Amino acid sequence: MKSKAKNILPILVLLIFGFQSIAQTSEEKRPNIIFIMSDDHAYQAISAYDNKLIETPNIDRIAKMGMLFTNASVTNSICAPSRATILTGKHSHINGKIDNHFPFDTANITFPQILQKAGYQTAMFGKLHFGNRPKGFDQFKILPGQGSYYNPDFITKNDGNIKVDGYVTDIVTDMTLDWLQNERKAEEPFMLMYLHKAPHREWLRLQPSWAAMGKGAGTGILIKDAKSLENGKTIDTLILDKTGTITEGPKSYRHFL
Repeated sequence: MKSKAKNILPILVLLIFGFQSIAQTSEEKRPNIIFIMSDDHAYQAISAYDNKLIETPNIDRIAKMGMLFTNASVTNSICAPSRATILTGKHSHINGKIDNHFPFDTANITFPQILQKAGYQTAMFGKLHFGNRPKGFDQFKILPGQGSYYNPDFITKNDGNIKVDGYVTDIVTDMTLDWLQNERKAEEPFMLMYLHKAPHREWLRLQPSWAAMGKGAGTGILIKDAKSLENGKTIDTLILDKTGTITEGPKSYRHFL
Protein backbone atom coordinates (compact mmCIF):
# COMPACT_ATOMS: atom_id res chain seq x y z
CA MET A 1 0.00 0.00 0.00
CA LYS A 2 2.84 2.36 0.83
CA SER A 3 4.44 1.83 -2.59
CA LYS A 4 1.15 2.57 -4.32
CA ALA A 5 0.69 5.75 -2.26
CA LYS A 6 4.22 6.82 -3.19
CA ASN A 7 3.34 6.35 -6.88
CA ILE A 8 0.00 8.16 -6.63
CA LEU A 9 1.45 11.29 -5.03
CA PRO A 10 3.76 12.29 -7.89
CA ILE A 11 0.94 11.57 -10.36
CA LEU A 12 -1.39 13.94 -8.46
CA VAL A 13 1.33 16.58 -8.37
CA LEU A 14 1.86 16.23 -12.12
CA LEU A 15 -1.90 16.51 -12.74
CA ILE A 16 -2.18 19.64 -10.61
CA PHE A 17 0.73 21.30 -12.40
CA GLY A 18 -0.70 20.11 -15.72
CA PHE A 19 -4.07 21.72 -15.08
CA GLN A 20 -2.37 24.91 -13.94
CA SER A 21 -0.29 24.92 -17.11
CA ILE A 22 -3.40 24.41 -19.26
CA ALA A 23 -5.19 27.22 -17.43
CA GLN A 24 -2.24 29.55 -17.90
CA THR A 25 -1.94 28.63 -21.57
CA SER A 26 -5.66 29.22 -22.22
CA GLU A 27 -5.39 32.55 -20.38
CA GLU A 28 -2.48 33.61 -22.57
CA LYS A 29 -4.22 32.57 -25.76
CA ARG A 30 -7.53 34.35 -25.25
CA PRO A 31 -8.45 35.62 -28.71
CA ASN A 32 -8.77 39.26 -29.65
CA ILE A 33 -12.13 40.11 -31.22
CA ILE A 34 -12.76 42.74 -33.90
CA PHE A 35 -16.39 43.16 -34.93
CA ILE A 36 -16.70 45.08 -38.22
CA MET A 37 -20.14 46.22 -39.34
CA SER A 38 -21.31 48.12 -42.41
CA ASP A 39 -24.80 49.61 -42.50
CA ASP A 40 -27.56 48.51 -44.91
CA HIS A 41 -24.99 46.49 -46.82
CA ALA A 42 -26.78 43.72 -48.70
CA TYR A 43 -24.92 40.46 -49.30
CA GLN A 44 -25.46 40.96 -53.04
CA ALA A 45 -23.07 43.93 -52.77
CA ILE A 46 -20.26 41.74 -51.43
CA SER A 47 -18.44 39.96 -54.23
CA ALA A 48 -17.50 37.05 -51.98
CA TYR A 49 -21.18 36.13 -52.37
CA ASP A 50 -21.99 37.60 -55.79
CA ASN A 51 -19.88 39.84 -58.03
CA LYS A 52 -22.60 40.95 -60.45
CA LEU A 53 -22.90 44.38 -58.84
CA ILE A 54 -19.47 45.23 -57.43
CA GLU A 55 -16.03 43.91 -56.51
CA THR A 56 -15.06 44.04 -52.82
CA PRO A 57 -11.55 42.52 -52.68
CA ASN A 58 -10.72 43.47 -49.08
CA ILE A 59 -13.97 42.06 -47.71
CA ASP A 60 -13.43 38.98 -49.88
CA ARG A 61 -9.97 38.52 -48.37
CA ILE A 62 -11.53 38.35 -44.91
CA ALA A 63 -14.11 35.86 -46.21
CA LYS A 64 -11.40 33.60 -47.65
CA MET A 65 -9.73 33.39 -44.25
CA GLY A 66 -13.05 32.71 -42.53
CA MET A 67 -16.44 31.55 -43.70
CA LEU A 68 -19.54 32.65 -45.60
CA PHE A 69 -23.06 32.55 -44.20
CA THR A 70 -24.92 31.07 -47.15
CA ASN A 71 -27.96 29.87 -45.23
CA ALA A 72 -28.70 32.42 -42.52
CA SER A 73 -31.55 34.61 -41.34
CA VAL A 74 -31.58 37.97 -39.56
CA THR A 75 -33.74 38.55 -36.48
CA ASN A 76 -34.33 42.25 -37.17
CA SER A 77 -32.66 44.14 -40.02
CA ILE A 78 -33.52 47.69 -38.87
CA CYS A 79 -30.58 49.86 -37.76
CA ALA A 80 -30.97 50.11 -33.98
CA PRO A 81 -32.79 46.81 -33.32
CA SER A 82 -30.15 44.83 -35.20
CA ARG A 83 -27.43 46.31 -33.00
CA ALA A 84 -29.46 45.67 -29.84
CA THR A 85 -29.82 42.04 -30.87
CA ILE A 86 -26.08 41.71 -31.51
CA LEU A 87 -25.16 43.29 -28.17
CA THR A 88 -27.65 41.32 -26.06
CA GLY A 89 -28.05 38.05 -27.95
CA LYS A 90 -31.80 38.44 -27.51
CA HIS A 91 -34.71 38.84 -29.93
CA SER A 92 -36.16 42.34 -30.24
CA HIS A 93 -39.34 41.58 -28.30
CA ILE A 94 -37.17 40.49 -25.36
CA ASN A 95 -34.48 43.20 -25.37
CA GLY A 96 -37.14 45.89 -25.92
CA LYS A 97 -35.66 47.54 -29.01
CA ILE A 98 -38.27 46.60 -31.63
CA ASP A 99 -37.70 49.61 -33.92
CA ASN A 100 -35.61 52.78 -34.20
CA HIS A 101 -37.92 54.68 -31.85
CA PHE A 102 -38.99 52.27 -29.11
CA PRO A 103 -36.65 52.54 -26.09
CA PHE A 104 -33.95 49.98 -25.40
CA ASP A 105 -34.25 48.25 -22.02
CA THR A 106 -31.03 49.37 -20.33
CA ALA A 107 -31.36 46.59 -17.77
CA ASN A 108 -30.15 44.18 -20.47
CA ILE A 109 -26.70 42.68 -20.01
CA THR A 110 -24.56 43.06 -23.14
CA PHE A 111 -21.73 40.79 -24.22
CA PRO A 112 -19.11 43.62 -23.96
CA GLN A 113 -19.98 43.89 -20.25
CA ILE A 114 -19.26 40.18 -19.84
CA LEU A 115 -15.96 40.39 -21.74
CA GLN A 116 -14.93 43.51 -19.83
CA LYS A 117 -15.58 41.72 -16.54
CA ALA A 118 -13.45 38.82 -17.81
CA GLY A 119 -10.47 41.12 -18.34
CA TYR A 120 -10.95 42.24 -21.93
CA GLN A 121 -10.28 45.80 -23.08
CA THR A 122 -13.38 47.01 -24.93
CA ALA A 123 -13.95 49.84 -27.39
CA MET A 124 -16.62 50.99 -29.85
CA PHE A 125 -16.26 53.47 -32.71
CA GLY A 126 -18.88 54.52 -35.26
CA LYS A 127 -22.62 54.07 -35.51
CA LEU A 128 -24.67 52.61 -32.65
CA HIS A 129 -27.96 54.45 -33.32
CA PHE A 130 -29.44 54.16 -29.84
CA GLY A 131 -28.46 55.55 -26.48
CA ASN A 132 -25.43 57.65 -25.73
CA ARG A 133 -23.65 55.64 -23.03
CA PRO A 134 -23.07 52.09 -24.29
CA LYS A 135 -22.37 49.77 -21.37
CA GLY A 136 -19.27 47.65 -21.00
CA PHE A 137 -16.84 49.82 -22.98
CA ASP A 138 -13.54 51.28 -21.78
CA GLN A 139 -13.62 53.69 -24.71
CA PHE A 140 -16.26 54.75 -27.21
CA LYS A 141 -16.84 57.45 -29.81
CA ILE A 142 -20.23 57.01 -31.44
CA LEU A 143 -22.33 58.91 -33.95
CA PRO A 144 -25.57 60.43 -32.60
CA GLY A 145 -28.48 58.73 -34.34
CA GLN A 146 -27.80 58.12 -38.01
CA GLY A 147 -24.80 60.43 -37.98
CA SER A 148 -23.55 62.52 -40.88
CA TYR A 149 -21.28 61.63 -43.77
CA TYR A 150 -19.48 64.97 -43.68
CA ASN A 151 -18.03 66.74 -40.60
CA PRO A 152 -19.88 64.40 -38.20
CA ASP A 153 -20.61 64.90 -34.52
CA PHE A 154 -19.56 62.22 -32.03
CA ILE A 155 -20.63 61.30 -28.51
CA THR A 156 -17.51 60.27 -26.61
CA LYS A 157 -16.83 58.64 -23.29
CA ASN A 158 -14.13 61.04 -22.13
CA ASP A 159 -14.41 64.23 -24.20
CA GLY A 160 -18.16 64.92 -24.31
CA ASN A 161 -19.71 65.80 -27.66
CA ILE A 162 -17.23 66.67 -30.39
CA LYS A 163 -17.29 67.51 -34.10
CA VAL A 164 -14.63 66.12 -36.43
CA ASP A 165 -13.97 67.57 -39.87
CA GLY A 166 -13.78 65.13 -42.74
CA TYR A 167 -15.53 62.08 -44.16
CA VAL A 168 -17.14 59.73 -41.66
CA THR A 169 -15.70 56.46 -43.00
CA ASP A 170 -12.15 57.80 -42.78
CA ILE A 171 -12.77 59.35 -39.35
CA VAL A 172 -14.17 56.16 -37.80
CA THR A 173 -11.27 54.19 -39.29
CA ASP A 174 -8.70 56.65 -37.92
CA MET A 175 -10.30 56.51 -34.44
CA THR A 176 -10.24 52.72 -34.53
CA LEU A 177 -6.61 52.51 -35.63
CA ASP A 178 -5.54 55.10 -33.08
CA TRP A 179 -7.08 53.05 -30.27
CA LEU A 180 -5.49 49.84 -31.56
CA GLN A 181 -2.04 51.33 -32.01
CA ASN A 182 -1.78 53.88 -29.22
CA GLU A 183 -4.38 53.43 -26.51
CA ARG A 184 -4.95 49.75 -25.78
CA LYS A 185 -2.58 47.66 -23.69
CA ALA A 186 -0.78 45.19 -25.95
CA GLU A 187 -0.47 42.55 -23.23
CA GLU A 188 -4.22 42.29 -22.60
CA PRO A 189 -6.93 40.81 -24.88
CA PHE A 190 -9.39 43.19 -26.49
CA MET A 191 -12.81 43.35 -28.11
CA LEU A 192 -13.28 46.15 -30.63
CA MET A 193 -16.51 47.16 -32.41
CA TYR A 194 -15.75 49.04 -35.65
CA LEU A 195 -19.14 50.24 -36.91
CA HIS A 196 -19.55 52.11 -40.20
CA LYS A 197 -22.35 54.43 -41.27
CA ALA A 198 -21.73 53.59 -44.94
CA PRO A 199 -23.27 52.48 -47.22
CA HIS A 200 -26.55 53.63 -45.62
CA ARG A 201 -28.48 56.14 -47.68
CA GLU A 202 -27.84 58.90 -48.82
CA TRP A 203 -24.87 57.02 -50.34
CA LEU A 204 -22.56 60.03 -50.21
CA ARG A 205 -18.95 59.30 -51.03
CA LEU A 206 -15.67 61.02 -50.27
CA GLN A 207 -15.03 63.78 -52.78
CA PRO A 208 -11.51 65.06 -53.48
CA SER A 209 -12.90 68.49 -54.37
CA TRP A 210 -15.23 69.15 -51.40
CA ALA A 211 -14.71 72.29 -49.34
CA ALA A 212 -16.38 73.91 -46.33
CA MET A 213 -18.98 76.57 -47.11
CA GLY A 214 -21.36 78.86 -45.23
CA LYS A 215 -21.04 81.42 -42.46
CA GLY A 216 -18.80 79.26 -40.32
CA ALA A 217 -16.44 76.36 -40.85
CA GLY A 218 -18.22 73.05 -41.18
CA THR A 219 -21.68 74.52 -41.81
CA GLY A 220 -21.89 73.15 -45.31
CA ILE A 221 -20.22 71.11 -48.01
CA LEU A 222 -19.69 71.95 -51.67
CA ILE A 223 -19.28 68.97 -53.95
CA LYS A 224 -18.23 69.55 -57.53
CA ASP A 225 -18.66 67.08 -60.36
CA ALA A 226 -20.85 64.79 -58.30
CA LYS A 227 -22.78 62.15 -60.18
CA SER A 228 -26.49 61.58 -59.87
CA LEU A 229 -27.22 58.02 -58.85
CA GLU A 230 -30.48 58.29 -60.78
CA ASN A 231 -29.27 58.96 -64.31
CA GLY A 232 -25.47 59.10 -64.14
CA LYS A 233 -25.33 62.68 -65.42
CA THR A 234 -22.70 65.03 -64.06
CA ILE A 235 -23.88 67.67 -61.60
CA ASP A 236 -21.81 70.87 -61.51
CA THR A 237 -22.62 71.82 -57.92
CA LEU A 238 -24.23 70.02 -55.02
CA ILE A 239 -24.46 71.71 -51.61
CA LEU A 240 -25.13 69.91 -48.35
CA ASP A 241 -25.63 71.32 -44.88
CA LYS A 242 -23.65 70.14 -41.85
CA THR A 243 -25.97 67.16 -41.35
CA GLY A 244 -25.34 65.88 -44.88
CA THR A 245 -28.78 67.02 -46.12
CA ILE A 246 -28.86 68.31 -49.69
CA THR A 247 -29.86 71.98 -49.77
CA GLU A 248 -29.02 72.85 -53.37
CA GLY A 249 -28.79 70.74 -56.48
CA PRO A 250 -30.98 69.10 -59.13
CA LYS A 251 -34.44 68.18 -57.85
CA SER A 252 -34.13 64.72 -59.35
CA TYR A 253 -31.05 64.04 -57.23
CA ARG A 254 -32.71 65.26 -54.03
CA HIS A 255 -35.83 63.21 -54.78
CA PHE A 256 -33.80 60.08 -55.44
CA LEU A 257 -31.95 60.39 -52.13
